[in-house]
Amino acid sequence: MRQMILIVDDNRSNIKIAQTILEKEYRVGAALSGGKALQFLSLAIPDLILLDINMPDMDGFAVMEELKKNPEWREIPVIFLTADGNPHTEAKCFNMGAVDFISKPFVPEVIQNRINRTLELQLYKKNLEKAVRDQSMKILQQAEELARKQQELMAIQQEVIIGMANLIEERDDSTGGHIKRTSEYVELIARALREKGRFEYILDKEYIETLYKAAPMHDVGKIYIPDVILKKPGKLTNKEFEVMKKHAEQGGRVINSTMAKIEKQEFIDIAYDIATSHHEKWDGSGYPKGIKGQDIPLSARIMAVADVFDALVSRRCYKEPMDSQEAFAIIAEGSGTHFDPEIAAVFIELREEIEAILHSNCPL
Repeated sequence: MRQMILIVDDNRSNIKIAQTILEKEYRVGAALSGGKALQFLSLAIPDLILLDINMPDMDGFAVMEELKKNPEWREIPVIFLTADGNPHTEAKCFNMGAVDFISKPFVPEVIQNRINRTLELQLYKKNLEKAVRDQSMKILQQAEELARKQQELMAIQQEVIIGMANLIEERDDSTGGHIKRTSEYVELIARALREKGRFEYILDKEYIETLYKAAPMHDVGKIYIPDVILKKPGKLTNKEFEVMKKHAEQGGRVINSTMAKIEKQEFIDIAYDIATSHHEKWDGSGYPKGIKGQDIPLSARIMAVADVFDALVSRRCYKEPMDSQEAFAIIAEGSGTHFDPEIAAVFIELREEIEAILHSNCPL
């Protein structure tokens, strides 16, 4: 069956133009107001909504708010339509969750290409979500089968964690080793902090072991980031970066949804904190929440130093690797702004051990 597109616009001419462009390839529904659009959605769920912004009574932004409130509607991709070329309007569209923005008057090639691309990405996302669900179900079945063999179960669980993390690393075009190195960095930092008598009430043996085990999950949310952004060889635009930033919160959701039945709560809590908050900064200028100082979970503050350092010294699709001396200088410069100053200081003191990990058999 052909995919369905719902066009919401108070101008009949605009609807007619869009229908003419799209009806050969898609089933097309139409609504002349925001209220009628919600009525339509109560009867059928389209694959995509083309949503006009400027409508009487209930504008596109108000419709978008209603979509996000409803669990059955919130995942429908929305492309906003408007003749307003104001960049603030475009920014608001994306901040509200739109996947794209089409300007009026319609250009047939543009609207077709944008819609085709959006639906392809949506299908890709659904396939990835299904893969995660299928993998999670497989993990659960294995966990139930091996419940009486605790040591074997723990080994399987860790393999799955590494496997999921490796999937992300491969999608990110990393040359490999990032997961192993960052895990070893965070364990080394945590042990050094404990030896110095810092955060002893948190950094017990079990916590450090769990921190090491959870570290590979820090970028699991990138599974939801489109390849066109994740693998872009150049600098991201502001809009692309806003999409990229969503991987932090998405990572927390993945951990809560896939790990809840197969891991202890301490692991879930640490993995969630790492995934969600490792891009927060000591001075509050990070994301996704802009929290600062000791409000940032300790695990995420440790992960932030390890992740940034390894990113600096690694080759990526958008950059060449940096010399470790320069990378250590950047960590030092970020102390007290980007990084917890105590953690940054300990990391720099561990330079010899860090470089031993860096130059081990882990490709950059």
